[in-house]
Amino acid sequence: MIPKVELHLHLEGAAPPEFIRRLADERRQRLVGVFDEDGAYRFTDFANFLAVYEAATSVLRTPADYHRLTLAVLERQAAEGVIYSEIFLSPDFCGGGDLGAWRDFLAAIREAATIAEDRWDTRMRGIVTCIRHLGPDVARRAALCAAETADDWLVGFGIAGEERRGTPGDFAYAFDMAREAKLGLTAHAGEWAGPDSVRAALDDLRVSRVGHGVRAIEDPALVDRLAEDGVVLEVCPGSNIALGLYPSWDRHPVARLHDKGVRVTLSTDDPPFFRTTISREYDRLAEAFGWDAAVFRSLNRTAAEAAFCDDATRAALLKLLEPEDD
Repeated sequence: MIPKVELHLHLEGAAPPEFIRRLADERRQRLVGVFDEDGAYRFTDFANFLAVYEAATSVLRTPADYHRLTLAVLERQAAEGVIYSEIFLSPDFCGGGDLGAWRDFLAAIREAATIAEDRWDTRMRGIVTCIRHLGPDVARRAALCAAETADDWLVGFGIAGEERRGTPGDFAYAFDMAREAKLGLTAHAGEWAGPDSVRAALDDLRVSRVGHGVRAIEDPALVDRLAEDGVVLEVCPGSNIALGLYPSWDRHPVARLHDKGVRVTLSTDDPPFFRTTISREYDRLAEAFGWDAAVFRSLNRTAAEAAFCDDATRAALLKLLEPEDD
């Protein structure tokens, strides 16, 4: 199994549906419209996906819930051969944006991550994300939480949510706060709002990585800029296909972006929602584009190089990613 590095994974979005159902049962909380008849997550389009996501997340209320969730997610990561994950965490879900409450949730998540590293030898680091459709003022609260808890474990700041709400520039203040705290910066863009949103994220938020970013392919000049500047795209093909952005794996632009010199990486976004795993992503991309183990090892090296972790952790990851001697 190829060791894998994943840079784009939402903690709540990685919650297995059976985990959420079990927690809802414990709480005697009824979830309406969240699951299909087979017990999998159910949604119709991106807007409905966001609604279902938030409904499922509503059962996660305490630091202890997030401790359990982190262990469940990292156990699955380890089973998939993931040696390092950067996972998106939202203070808006973890304590309602209150700094004191956020510290308690973060401590529980970190404790679970330490247990997982000792137990399964898979590493996790956190990236705080503000929620775009909650607006710039709420994003500033998230940025404050990130800045006040930034260290060698809480390593980044980003933005997720409804990409068509507002502009990246509306959130520049929050990103400036995170930049001053020396956090790595990423932003969801180039998924639903098109290539202009990628350009705006680069210009207005000054990010080094872009979550998704795949619609940059529609603008050749932007593709050239991404390649020349070494901007890293956190590409999640299965997510894009499940949400209807592209009709099939062979029509997805990840291979064209890669061929044009853009630094792409592979992630799963919210894997149980999209009925995928990182191993399945690799298998489908190999079928669609003929990619072999050497290509996937190269993409994982790119991910390790682009990770927001400290240099010692990066060096350890790159060592683990070296191919084994025959």
